[in-house]
Amino acid sequence: SGTNFMETVTPSYDNLLTSQRRRDLLGTKNDPFGSFSIPLFRRADCNVESALATRQAIPRANPDHLRPIFDQYASKEREGKKFMTSEDFIRRYLGLYTEDNYNKESVKILASAADTTKDGDISFEEFCAFEAILCSPDALYLTAFEIFDKNSSDSITCDEFEQIIRHTQPLHDMPFDFDSDFIRRYFGKDKKRSIGYHAFCQLLHDFYEEQGVQAFKRYDNGGDGSISSLDFQKIMTTVKGHLLTSFVRHNLIAVSGGGASGHKLPWSKLDKERVFVTFPYYAAFNSLLGKMELIKRVYVSLTRGNFDLEVTKEEFLQATQSYAQITPYEVEILFHLSELAHPGVKTLSLTDIERIDPERLKRTSHLNRITNIKAVQSKDDRGVGTAVLESAYRFALGSIAGACGATAVYPIDLVKTRMQNQRGGSFVGEVMYKNSLDCFRKVVKFEGLLGLYRGLLPQIVGVAPEKAIKLTMNDFMRDKFTQGGHIPLYGEIIAGACGGASQVVFTNPLEIVKIRLQVAGEIQAPGHKIGVTSIIRELGFLGLYKGARACFLRDVPFSAIYFPAYAHAKLAFADDEGHNSPGSLFCAAFIAGVPAAGLVTPADVIKTRLQVAARAGQTTYSGVIDCARKVYAEEGFKAFWKGTAARVCRSSPQFGVTLLTYEVLQRLFYVDFGGTRPSGSEVSTHKTMLDESSLNPDHIGGYRLAAATFSGIEHKFGLFLPRFEVVKK
Repeated sequence: SGTNFMETVTPSYDNLLTSQRRRDLLGTKNDPFGSFSIPLFRRADCNVESALATRQAIPRANPDHLRPIFDQYASKEREGKKFMTSEDFIRRYLGLYTEDNYNKESVKILASAADTTKDGDISFEEFCAFEAILCSPDALYLTAFEIFDKNSSDSITCDEFEQIIRHTQPLHDMPFDFDSDFIRRYFGKDKKRSIGYHAFCQLLHDFYEEQGVQAFKRYDNGGDGSISSLDFQKIMTTVKGHLLTSFVRHNLIAVSGGGASGHKLPWSKLDKERVFVTFPYYAAFNSLLGKMELIKRVYVSLTRGNFDLEVTKEEFLQATQSYAQITPYEVEILFHLSELAHPGVKTLSLTDIERIDPERLKRTSHLNRITNIKAVQSKDDRGVGTAVLESAYRFALGSIAGACGATAVYPIDLVKTRMQNQRGGSFVGEVMYKNSLDCFRKVVKFEGLLGLYRGLLPQIVGVAPEKAIKLTMNDFMRDKFTQGGHIPLYGEIIAGACGGASQVVFTNPLEIVKIRLQVAGEIQAPGHKIGVTSIIRELGFLGLYKGARACFLRDVPFSAIYFPAYAHAKLAFADDEGHNSPGSLFCAAFIAGVPAAGLVTPADVIKTRLQVAARAGQTTYSGVIDCARKVYAEEGFKAFWKGTAARVCRSSPQFGVTLLTYEVLQRLFYVDFGGTRPSGSEVSTHKTMLDESSLNPDHIGGYRLAAATFSGIEHKFGLFLPRFEVVKK
């Protein structure tokens, strides 16, 4: 007993299978749990917690902490040792079956999962051992195996299996033939064979399929492979109730062709005004309900994270070609069920799948959110006021994102501006900068580090609303062009162009002030300080819009290229479930900025030349065309591409930071206005047992999962035990 408990158990407890294996691992033969006073996580704590975290399990509880909890709930004492009764364990400790008229047999059956010796009482050693099982990755199957292993023989006999199954609610409502070939295949011709853990797991998986087949045969009176819609409803609610959501349950008659519409469906047949369901349809319907997680995976893969997307039957069929488990018949039923929720609309959305998906342990997860506000209950409640609030919300987040992006790359922007303003041909003298790197060094040398941030304040003041307007207008126009989650390419281009055009009216005055401040270090005389006020006074109101045409010429095509490229890059960088991590968002935004920034550099050069004040001896320009003609005549075609590298190096990371900040802010401060959600911000995942774990402070370690485990056994395997005693009349 001098060894560390976790050192003994941890390497193998993931593979706990049976009671005997559990007893061997925990050392109950010689000194049962004698080492429990030793701390559990002496040297193995890091490895244990790391391994458990990867599979989203809960670390083992310290037995020293379990002891006072056990003593508190144990009401029975024998030979100086305390024991928990079935009622102590299930009702008082776990808080299950707390009603007065609780079913005593059900409580005993559940408690037997922890009762290794099957003597009706639970010792402290058994209490701790069951906590280990609850922490294991296959806790549902292990717990079920312990329940069925009535004599603790590490195997299941046919009699043991039948005894437990006959107590479940479905067997009360629908008889099962335990002399069938199905049972004999598992337990032998004479039903004397015992099965081990893995065979039991497969039996549990197959049993309710067999029960469904037997139920169909029971109601197939004519023996022609068909049953009535009412019988179909009865079988599904009785035997397959654990696979039904409330939506499916309420539409069983309609989906089987017996609804008020009265039209004949391909899988049904009419006989004297009665609708009959054929066995192929019955089998496909049940198979579909058992594959809804796979169906959801196909949808997520097809939509690449755009959970607002509505897909057609043809698109979904095409996507299922690589999945041999999904048949066209099942897809046909899936879309028929979906159409019942919105008659006449023959598409499938994530909402439709969630209406059908019977699994309770499913969820759509998001990044951890600081706020999660639902402004409208549904898209139908969305009005003009809500749309205005959504635009204001996006504008506020876009302003913050724009300021972050501008600050991050402002030194590059300053170098780009000075390189573009450096002229050759018309100005006598040596050029000031050899290249962008030389420009950067000279600015730092002669103007200091703060010289790299000349004009930053007006840049932030201008770029915050500029990016906010651009992002808000792009999102607004994309919403207008989006139907059923789809947006055509021309809609993406128009939305981007509108975003670029909307910013120019507001930002041109601020940009001309920024540019003149950026080149001020080159020309200002000693003792003469050039500031924002002096520039505005010199330009006047109309002068603030000098070069506006060039701004339009630059910003409209830039945004028309950038936003569609970004949207498609996001899809390319999304993971298998369509989710975009912050890293993939930045990469998508960065890459989209390369062609957008590079291709519109000529327009940016012309804009810069028009907005910068010409010095003595330099060429002046009267407009966009005049500027283009003179630049080409004096400096050649290459002059239009001056500063391309600096522009790409500035625009790509700037938009990378801006779009990353914008999307992350929307995830953190989420408000659902009923409009289009940012694609890639959500991911369909399994809701683990941790999400269903108990908050009772006495439920520590694996016992946080106990109630969820028993509930999972019911909903995964259909092992619903009666909650109340039958009142005999």
